[in-house]
Amino acid sequence: MRTPVESSVIVSRLRQDGKGEYVCQSNDEHCRNVAELANKFAASFGMGEWGYVLGQLHDKGKEKHQFQEYIRDANGIPGHSHYTREGKTHAYVGALEARRIYGKQAIPLFCNPIASHHRGLYDYCELEDILKQSLPEEVTGVTDKASLSTPPFKMEGKDFHHLARMMFSCLVDADFLDTEAFMDEHTSKARGCHTSLHSLLPLLEQHLDLLNHLSPLSDVNPIRREVQSCCRKKSDLPKGFYSLTVPTGGGKTLSSLLWAMRHAIHHGMSRIVIAIPYTSIIAQTASILKQIFGEEAILEHHSAFNPDSARDDANRHRAKLATENWDYPIIVTTNVQLFESMFSHRPSDCRKLHNVANSVIILDEAQMLPTDFLQPIVDALKSYQKMFGISVIFTTASQPVLSGLIEGCNPRAAFQGIDHITEIIPTGYALHDKLRRVCLEIDNTGSTYDEIAERLSRHDKVLCIVNTRNDAREIFERLPKEGLTIHLSRMMCPRHVSKAIQEIKQALSDNSETVIRVVATQLIEAGVDIDFPVVYRQEAGLDSILQAAGRCNREGKLDMATTYVFSLSKEHRLFGSIIDANNARLNMVNVKDWFAPETMTAYFRQLYCRKETFDKKRSRRYCINLQQCALKRHPRSSDL
Repeated sequence: MRTPVESSVIVSRLRQDGKGEYVCQSNDEHCRNVAELANKFAASFGMGEWGYVLGQLHDKGKEKHQFQEYIRDANGIPGHSHYTREGKTHAYVGALEARRIYGKQAIPLFCNPIASHHRGLYDYCELEDILKQSLPEEVTGVTDKASLSTPPFKMEGKDFHHLARMMFSCLVDADFLDTEAFMDEHTSKARGCHTSLHSLLPLLEQHLDLLNHLSPLSDVNPIRREVQSCCRKKSDLPKGFYSLTVPTGGGKTLSSLLWAMRHAIHHGMSRIVIAIPYTSIIAQTASILKQIFGEEAILEHHSAFNPDSARDDANRHRAKLATENWDYPIIVTTNVQLFESMFSHRPSDCRKLHNVANSVIILDEAQMLPTDFLQPIVDALKSYQKMFGISVIFTTASQPVLSGLIEGCNPRAAFQGIDHITEIIPTGYALHDKLRRVCLEIDNTGSTYDEIAERLSRHDKVLCIVNTRNDAREIFERLPKEGLTIHLSRMMCPRHVSKAIQEIKQALSDNSETVIRVVATQLIEAGVDIDFPVVYRQEAGLDSILQAAGRCNREGKLDMATTYVFSLSKEHRLFGSIIDANNARLNMVNVKDWFAPETMTAYFRQLYCRKETFDKKRSRRYCINLQQCALKRHPRSSDL
């Protein structure tokens, strides 16, 4: 026998218990719960009262008679079919109420998130049409106007759309979480990772001590300890932008994490987000971190990761849930996942954003940030640092130019980069000299596939990195199939790539006489811990060449090794973005040291001056229009 639901109760949600009886969550209870959660989320950047208003008003429209008919009918209660498709919609009502109470200025930060909390942020013209509707008569207009404090930061036009998305994130996640807590208590209790950065730091320190104790005597390991020492000393500096410029093999991954964990704990920050350009690097990094901290403390969120691979059922379920809102102490993800979420309008993408606030972001292999989107990326990072209290550390052996005026060949493409980036490693350390284990031999004359294959065949252990999958296939097919001869490219599925890399590492570590020849695309170029005595690299930008050289004599087992740079111009011309990168390198004259930091700075200046735009999708223009839309009528807003 089902217990009837009182007609006087304004229902937000209904469910049936194990006895078939209805359990009701009132609309007042739901809105109050969401308001408290949104308040908590927005308080991390000083706007808790604003978050509370969003939650308080977001489901005001459920007071409509037709919605109450719909919710009862949808749950099988007879006699409640008096509603239309349009009549059951409700999100717009809270937006109308917000505008009535707070005026036109409420449109971007209150009206749009409320009206959009089910379907995604509206374009301004769509929202303007929605706000022309009338407030339903049965909706009580008794909501008190809250006293809202001024945001604790100053905003420019380019900041505003990030604040709008952040408020949207607070509301969406709060709404999802309270709904889940009522409808699916088991899943709700499984959420979240209760491990803190405080408890993880000793595990990292212990792991580093063990590495330092067990590592063989070499010139490389003392330098890695120096890098770790610098990271410890500078971890208590103020929130802001930092760089860790360390040549390949210098231990950037764990050193940057050491800095980030100590920095986060010092400033009371919530979590660490590690963003990486390639899934092959992510898999390697996540594997190392899980060995140190356990898989229950690390969230992988990228297309190549299958949460079902987790050994523990509880961890598997928890990780799946955490990909929705990043409620974990350490997140390992892709640049694409991070930055597309910052510019998205969809609830599923934006939901995680409030957990990026008050966090440390590690941008690994920072030279891989796409120059075609450099302006919106840099603008976003500046806005997040100013408004949401993040710190950012750029880690790479090939540090790009991200501060000061960044100029292209088109004068209108110039934009102001980050005001100041603090380098963690003092210039006097000259790590590029201390970690010099490779010399470059550059041959700009053209070669054929046959000629390169013949040169590779002279070496028993050699890695060749080329620009395209076709080049990799052509050279691989010409190699003698002896020993371990491997082709690596995105023609292979991610699991196959990871398996092949592990096979290569194992073969190299065995120190056997087995022939090991690998032809790969750039997927192995950066971040993959692999050590060949000889490396060949097809002509490309200087950053790519030096990253490839980092796979050569990585552990310093040889006094000096060689990375050979070659051209395939006898087969075909370069194409795509690689042309600008290669021309920037070729245009550098009288270079005394290809590995010096000042050479890399000069290279990036050369590269940037060839760019027609740093904002290929013109996203910054649309983002600024969101601010204009908030203040006056305008034909477009952000739809990134």
